[in-house]
Amino acid sequence: MRLFDFLTSTKRPVAGTAFMSADEVRKCLLSVNRPTAPYRVIDGASEGVDLIAEWKIVDASWNEIFAKAGLTKTFNIFMKLHPEEHKVRAVDREYTVSWSAGLPTVKLAVSAFRGQTQSIEFGKAYAFTETLAPGQVYNYHFDTREIKKPIQEAVISCGWTYKGVAFGKL
Repeated sequence: MRLFDFLTSTKRPVAGTAFMSADEVRKCLLSVNRPTAPYRVIDGASEGVDLIAEWKIVDASWNEIFAKAGLTKTFNIFMKLHPEEHKVRAVDREYTVSWSAGLPTVKLAVSAFRGQTQSIEFGKAYAFTETLAPGQVYNYHFDTREIKKPIQEAVISCGWTYKGVAFGKL
């Protein structure tokens, strides 16, 4: 571990780990997708990157959970593979979310964030339930590490370095 790796979310593979090809790294990153996860990794060609990890905020099965929780920010990781260096360079981006009739409307924040971030949003609400008895209506916990950690582990398992970028070119 280098001196400032913790500030940039940089993770390095164990010495001696064999390098996989860029295609294998891409497949490994896409394999972190699972139906029960509140995030997904998708192709990022439309944004000029290789892959994007994002909360499933527009997915119908997760939409209601995010809306009830009153989530006000959405978090994305934009990733670019650099095969010559065996690195995945990644930048975090946060966007403000507003809800209208339970549907998300993503709006860019006036003060956009680009760099490396860690944030946790959580909350509980109590009210009358469907049985008209008082009880917990929802309990949520969204942590950016829930997206970042499986991605970092996938990258380093391929012998590559996950390099968080705050400034400069992705």
